[in-house]
Amino acid sequence: MEKIGAVVIGAGVIGLACARVLAQRGIDTVILEQHGAFGTETSARNSEVIHAGLYYPAGSLKAQLCVAGRRLLYDFCASHGVNHRRCGKLIVATSTAQESRLETLSRQGEINGVDDLQRLSAADARALEPVLRCSRALLSPSTGIIDSHGLMLALLGDAERGGAALALRSPFLAGAIEDNGFELEIGGQEATRLKAGIVINAAGLGAVRVAAALAGFPAARIPPAFYAKGNYYALAGRAPFSRLIYPLPEPGGLGVHLTLDLGGQARFGPDVEWLQNPLPKPPDYSVAPARADGFYAEVRHYWPGLPDGALAPAYAGIRPKISGPNDLAADFLIQGPESHGIDGLINLFGIESPGLTSSLAIAELVAAKLQLD
Repeated sequence: MEKIGAVVIGAGVIGLACARVLAQRGIDTVILEQHGAFGTETSARNSEVIHAGLYYPAGSLKAQLCVAGRRLLYDFCASHGVNHRRCGKLIVATSTAQESRLETLSRQGEINGVDDLQRLSAADARALEPVLRCSRALLSPSTGIIDSHGLMLALLGDAERGGAALALRSPFLAGAIEDNGFELEIGGQEATRLKAGIVINAAGLGAVRVAAALAGFPAARIPPAFYAKGNYYALAGRAPFSRLIYPLPEPGGLGVHLTLDLGGQARFGPDVEWLQNPLPKPPDYSVAPARADGFYAEVRHYWPGLPDGALAPAYAGIRPKISGPNDLAADFLIQGPESHGIDGLINLFGIESPGLTSSLAIAELVAAKLQLD
């Protein structure tokens, strides 16, 4: 049986960031990916936004890792030539009744360490975005957009330069916890078994399933799995905005917001569509044209000029959640030996937004939990 220093299960942005950290510390690392390419699930099906860190409860992992990760990510993009733009974002109150919630959000961001937020009047906001309708707004200058594929390619390049190897079409099937590591069964055309000293479960949508397939792992430490689909619609023609526009958050997500890609194309979404558990294989990523009907009224709260028939189905993503539609939003759950008592094992559960922004900070936390420094 082949022995390896570390196995990372999942080649999304989180798995690749973790593999990079392991490889740079001289650990022989294999990244297992069930699909034929890296980053084809959650990491490729999101808004590609670099979040500032204002939405999350003070002291939460989401707050800490988003603020730290955003700074690391901008530095990484600059040093590795990853295409990105610090375009800024406006969070808007569209009625006077919402203004107290906007102020609460502003204070939350400041507590979290987002130190550049600017409170704007309606006139100030319209001076920046003339077609915007709002009663007040909050400007987040450090919010940006990123080429997520370019980011993952750069992370993989660093990992491979450190000696890591990516194994595509190599699904994790089962494993067992042993006294001196982990025995893993890997599927695919070249099915094999590996002995690993470290296992990082960064399987995203499959993280709960992976933990359950690891014999000897305590079932009480495995959270429930929930899945929320987010549908996106593209705007026909050029967007009349130069910044991202977000309404106030809603249960399960951040509301139907307007984001831009690096080419200036506008997208609206995501909405929140709760899915059944377990997910079908493969998941249904189709976007129903009729769901756009509900977008128009939401968007027209802040952009009354949205033309009829201007939205076309674009793509969909699925959030790997560990809290359901009737629960408070769960924090990231990053389990290390201090939590479950198993040396060398890290489980990454519920890594939804702001996971992309937090990816480099998450990887550093994983290294700390493994006491690699």
